[in-house]
Amino acid sequence: MNARSQPGPHPAGPTILQAPIGTQLWAMIDEHRAILAACLDGLSEDEARAALVPSKTTLLGLVKHATFVEQVWFDEAVTGRSRAEIGISATPDESFDLAPKDTIASVSAGYAAALTSSRRHTAGLGLDDIVSGNRRGPLPLRYVLLHVLRELAQHCGHADILREQLLAARQGAEVSAR
Repeated sequence: MNARSQPGPHPAGPTILQAPIGTQLWAMIDEHRAILAACLDGLSEDEARAALVPSKTTLLGLVKHATFVEQVWFDEAVTGRSRAEIGISATPDESFDLAPKDTIASVSAGYAAALTSSRRHTAGLGLDDIVSGNRRGPLPLRYVLLHVLRELAQHCGHADILREQLLAARQGAEVSAR
């Protein structure tokens, strides 16, 4: 077993294991939100924008896309406001596009604001409550939470690999400079 697969206490604490499923889902979503937000820690602006794969996927783009995900699933789906009203991209692919004004600080602040908004929009909703603003039609909040958790977990994996590549390149540059 490597260090990543060692069992240990859950980051949300031992009581999360006996908590109701809704509490567990929100705890896992929050855990993945924090992991994704932290992927930019200690990086330069150039590193955060580095294109290491053929797609639009960059670390800064992943956090910007996660902001879009929050707004689609917890604003559009819950409140019924359109993407135009929210002020977000029309498509998921466009949400990875980085503008010159996008910085680690601005994208991180946008993500934090989206998380606050998501919590506000879902306060008081139960897992079986129906949200009707999604393009798929009416959905139970349970589905929304599972979808967001799946998407965050996927993007945390992407971010982990991209960050590992960046840090390895940084270490390689330090070794060759010696």
